[in-house]
Amino acid sequence: MTINNSSGGHFILVGFSDQPQLEKILFVVVLISYLLTLVGNTVIILVSRLDSALQTPMYYFLTNLSFVDICFSTSIVPQLLWNLHGPAKTITATGCAIQLYVSLALGSTECVLLAVMAFDRYAAVCRPLHYATVMHPRLCQFLAGIAWLSGVGNTLIQGTITLRLPRCGNHRIYHFICEVPAMIKLACIDIHANEVQLFMASLVLLLLPLALILVSYGYIAQALMRLRSALTWGKALGTCGSHLLVVVLFYGTSTAVYIQPNSSYAHSQGKFITLLYTVVIPTLNPLIYTLRNKDVKGALKRLVRKDNTREKILGK
Repeated sequence: MTINNSSGGHFILVGFSDQPQLEKILFVVVLISYLLTLVGNTVIILVSRLDSALQTPMYYFLTNLSFVDICFSTSIVPQLLWNLHGPAKTITATGCAIQLYVSLALGSTECVLLAVMAFDRYAAVCRPLHYATVMHPRLCQFLAGIAWLSGVGNTLIQGTITLRLPRCGNHRIYHFICEVPAMIKLACIDIHANEVQLFMASLVLLLLPLALILVSYGYIAQALMRLRSALTWGKALGTCGSHLLVVVLFYGTSTAVYIQPNSSYAHSQGKFITLLYTVVIPTLNPLIYTLRNKDVKGALKRLVRKDNTREKILGK
C-alpha cells in the first residue's frame, strides 16, 4: 500500500501499514476489545452506583478507573479502526492535537488513580477499625480530584510544548496514535531537551506513583505477616489481588514505552506494547475486577435477581 506524503493539514499515522494482513487481524481484535471495554466498564459503573453494598471508597475509585478506561479507549480506538480498515491513514491536525491532549491526560490520570487505590487498600487492610474515618467521602473526592488535575496539568504542559515544536513539513508519524514520544520525533530541531523533559515527567507520573504503590503494599504485607490468619490473607488477596494485577499490567507496558532508550521507540515492538495498554488492558480491567471480586459478582447477581422479580410481578 502506498501512503501519500503530501498530507497538507493532516498527519499520516503509518501504524501497521507495512503489514496489510496484520491490519485485518488487528481490526477484528481491536473492535472486539473496544466493545468489551465499553460494555465491561459501563457494567462496573452501573453496578457500583446501583448496589448499596458497593457504596464504598474502593468502588468509588473503581468507578473513576472504569470511566477513565472508557474515555481513554474512545480517544484512540475509533481513529485506529478507521485507519486499519481503509487505505487512508491520515488524521487532521486538530484531531491529532485532541487525541494527544485527551489520551495523555487520561493516561496520566490513571497512573495517579492507581496509586490512590493502593492507599485505599492500605487503609482497609492496615487500619480496618479506622477505615471509615480515614477514607471519608470528602477525602475520596479530594484524592480523585488530585488524580484528574494531575492528568490535566501534565497534558497541558507536555502536550502544548510538543505541538509547538517546529516540524519543517514532517507529517509522517511512525505510530498508530498521536503520542508525545512519536510526535517529538517530527521536530526538525535538537530535541534533547524535550527528551529529558519527557523522561523527567515519566519519572514523576509513572515511577513516583509506582513507588507509592510499592510502599503501600509493603505495609500491607507487614500487617498480614503479623496476623498470620488464613481468613485475613484470603480477604486481603480478594481486595488487593485485582488491583495488583491491574497495576502490573498497566505500569509494565506504559513504563516500557516511556522509560526506554530513544532509538528503539519506532520499532514495531513499541507499537505492540502501546497497543496493549491503550486497547487490551482497558478490556481486561473490568474482567479482572469482576471475575476475581466476590462483591462485584454478588452485586451483579442481586441486580439480575431484582430484574427477574420485577418482570414476574409485572407479568402477573
